[in-house]
Amino acid sequence: MVAEPETAMPEDEAQGYSSDLTDEQWARIAPLLPEKKPRGQPRLHHRRLIVEAIRYVLDNGVKWRNLPKGFPPKSTVYDYFAPWRDDGTWQRVHDALRDEVRMAMGKSAAPTAAIIDSQTVKTTEKGARAAMMGPSASSGASGI
Repeated sequence: MVAEPETAMPEDEAQGYSSDLTDEQWARIAPLLPEKKPRGQPRLHHRRLIVEAIRYVLDNGVKWRNLPKGFPPKSTVYDYFAPWRDDGTWQRVHDALRDEVRMAMGKSAAPTAAIIDSQTVKTTEKGARAAMMGPSASSGASGI
């Protein structure tokens, strides 16, 4: 497990979880992920396995420490997840996939309209707090 090919993951590293990526899905997101830093140790784990471990945690709602044994160590997985979260990588992946889906549906890449909940508008017309809060009883009315 040294040099990482950007194609299919070696069979001995495949997990078989429902959160695993297909080869087609991996081919779509791999170019959107940051490349290896120029310095530092060579990767010990395929980036696809790292992404699948992240997806496993998020899909199943488990704690990082509860990653199954077949995945890289929790510290390694989290050490990829956190910087990608902080530098906007996940947002870029989301936006690119959303744009691809919209274009496949014959729509423009970026949404051009928004929906506002009519209940929210009615509440703000009345002055939010006044519309939401009923009158409170005076301390004299309680008999205390």
